[in-house]
Amino acid sequence: LCFVFKQEVEKIRIKITSLGLTESRITSDETIQQLFVECRLNNFLAEETPLSLPKPTGGQRIHYNYSTVINVDKAHNRPEREYLKSILLKPDLPADSLKFTVVSDPPEDEQDLECEDIGFAYVSLKEIFQKQRDIIEQDIDVVDSEDASAVIGKLTVTVEALQALCSVHEECSKE
Repeated sequence: LCFVFKQEVEKIRIKITSLGLTESRITSDETIQQLFVECRLNNFLAEETPLSLPKPTGGQRIHYNYSTVINVDKAHNRPEREYLKSILLKPDLPADSLKFTVVSDPPEDEQDLECEDIGFAYVSLKEIFQKQRDIIEQDIDVVDSEDASAVIGKLTVTVEALQALCSVHEECSKE
């Protein structure tokens, strides 16, 4: 079913390419000026884009072009690997996604302000496995942190997880 390349099986590659916002409370909020994106696998890992960029205006996109790798090898990252197993083995597990959080970074002169989560986007790892297809440079909806039914923008991401999921699946079937 899966063709496994050893060096790729122990990693999930994530690339956050760009972010565009639609007209919403976010675009009109003057206090939201700089944005960065955080990526999290369940409770494990929070990687964030090293730069926060000026909020894009009317139809423009900001480009992060940020890549990171989540290691899921047995030797050093067993909890992450066990989590991937649980995604594949428990069909009703609600947290089967990578979560991207768009965060407002307070301006330099207002450091008393907190970073604020303004939107969330998700990529289902289970779906990647079921469809046997990684997500390459795809736009995913960013929903408002205060209203999950409101789409506030699009985040362009790449998530290469299929090899790792196949490897974990093979391991499950041997146990």
